[in-house]
Amino acid sequence: MKKKERYEYNDLLKIMSMLRAPNGCPWDREQDHKSLKRYLIEEVYEVLEAIDEENPSKLCDELGDLLLQVVFHAQIAKENGQFDMGDVVHGVCAKMVNRHRHVFGDEEAETPDDVMDIWEKIKKKEKGLTTQTQVLKEVPGNLPALMRSFKVQQKAAQVGFDWDNVEDAMLKVKEEFNELEQAYKNGNEACIEEELGDLLFAVVNVSRFLKVQPELALTATVNKFIRRFEYVERCAAKQGKQLTDMTLKEMDALWDDSKRLEKEQEEC
Repeated sequence: MKKKERYEYNDLLKIMSMLRAPNGCPWDREQDHKSLKRYLIEEVYEVLEAIDEENPSKLCDELGDLLLQVVFHAQIAKENGQFDMGDVVHGVCAKMVNRHRHVFGDEEAETPDDVMDIWEKIKKKEKGLTTQTQVLKEVPGNLPALMRSFKVQQKAAQVGFDWDNVEDAMLKVKEEFNELEQAYKNGNEACIEEELGDLLFAVVNVSRFLKVQPELALTATVNKFIRRFEYVERCAAKQGKQLTDMTLKEMDALWDDSKRLEKEQEEC
């Protein structure tokens, strides 16, 4: 294929077909759906990072990489006689039209909650799900645990299996923490693991009531921890010290400094 000033969607399909051809790229030819899983996951997280950074140029680039993964999988399926990219596009278009009957049909939806109610009812019918337990089991098991917990709880709440308010959900967190503390005191490792899981699940419930995605919240906290830890280590180096040479009290003092500086910057 000759270089072009501006490539289009069909060019991407052709490029992928050429890469997978017998005289194409050895690496691309040996890939299959399973070997590509890690790259698909990586590209999704790189898209999320570009969104967090509010970087349009990077987001455009990363969306292209993610689209490449979709086209890659579709090309492999085409070679196996299963489906092609046209089928993928048709399928998602048909799905959008069918599930947005308030736009393309006669149903009415005035709020986002109305839309979600319609969406879930149609989705359940499409998949032939007759019980809510089947709906819960449809949540992919390989999702990160926090995301899976959130979605399972959402779907259980659809039939009224939920707390009345966030205060009740918070009380459940306290209850689960007390049970974890008791399991720790008893020294039963199996119980400790179980109670820790219950505590995390309860915290996810609170996050759901507060409309906060726990996976994103925890990711932000991890990044904050690394940022503050870097400040502590940098300050220690300026003092001619290694972290291993410092007391916890000394490191905590620097940690508090980093928190104070962050707060001052936010106020500015």
